[in-house]
Amino acid sequence: MSRLAVVLFNLGGPDSPEAVKPFLRNLFADPAILPAPAPVRFLLSRYIAGRRAAPARAAYEQLGGASPLLEQTEAQARALEAALAARGEEARCFVAMRYWHPRAAAVLPAVRDYGPDEIVALPLYPQFSTTTSGSSLAEWRKLAGEDSRLRVLCCHPQLEGLVEAWAGPLAEAVRRARTHAPVRVLFTAHGLPERVIAGGDPYAWQVERTAAALRSAAGARLDAPDGVEWRVTWQSRATPEKWLEPDTGAEVEAAARDGLALVLAPIAFVSEHSETLVELDIEYRALAERAGAAAWERVATPCTTPAYIEGLADLVLDRRPQPRLCPASCAGCPVAAP
Repeated sequence: MSRLAVVLFNLGGPDSPEAVKPFLRNLFADPAILPAPAPVRFLLSRYIAGRRAAPARAAYEQLGGASPLLEQTEAQARALEAALAARGEEARCFVAMRYWHPRAAAVLPAVRDYGPDEIVALPLYPQFSTTTSGSSLAEWRKLAGEDSRLRVLCCHPQLEGLVEAWAGPLAEAVRRARTHAPVRVLFTAHGLPERVIAGGDPYAWQVERTAAALRSAAGARLDAPDGVEWRVTWQSRATPEKWLEPDTGAEVEAAARDGLALVLAPIAFVSEHSETLVELDIEYRALAERAGAAAWERVATPCTTPAYIEGLADLVLDRRPQPRLCPASCAGCPVAAP
């Protein structure tokens, strides 16, 4: 039996208050995040980390002082490992974080020691971006070199298991919310500077495809789907330059002022972390309540939902070439041709 290694890539997060500043330095030192010459980027990353460390530390204090992302990603790895074993595969799943431990340099020796016949790179970002999946994959390739065993799964924005995992809870949240008032669903995703999208990054296009699939699947579960408004919005703006719009916070406040019931679905995230547990659940919810929202619902991320894990297993075991999903205008798409 062939031996399979699956490397799950994610952002990472600080595991203590002391880790917040070095985590931020690692983040802003990445040229995919801060495109500047290396010496300038080195200085800027330290300046930005210094400016942002205190508010970031305060956010993580509301989560007990650390990010839960590693724990949740490890749970996803063990769940996927079990799903693959149930299908008769000899497989081990590894977790590689981009900006905090365990980083790729520490994970690569463990993968090599396992001695796999095939290595699958699986970013846990449903939608591809050069700033997330692209950065993680570039780091892995730089460290690992050419490896004929490597197979890359760049994205899964409309994966059947992902849509199924989201659609039921989303429909239930809409049902609860509309007992209070007409509903506006905000499909919220982490934003990007517009310059990144203008450069051909397919992320925004893929987010729209995820939203369309979920609107269809959740709407089919509702008695009167036409009575619900659906919008894609963008959160977590981090720099002064122009970012994707509309802004989630502004849309939350506008809907609340209109007396609508709000349902937020963070469709670019498959596990809980500061952008969901603090930014959405605490900050945006307080904003909605102050502005008079009739009701508030936030749909949980799929994490280890069986439908999502089984969908990932399907993806890993489908050894056919991954088709290009994005239009030709998305020059940053890593899949070369349809």
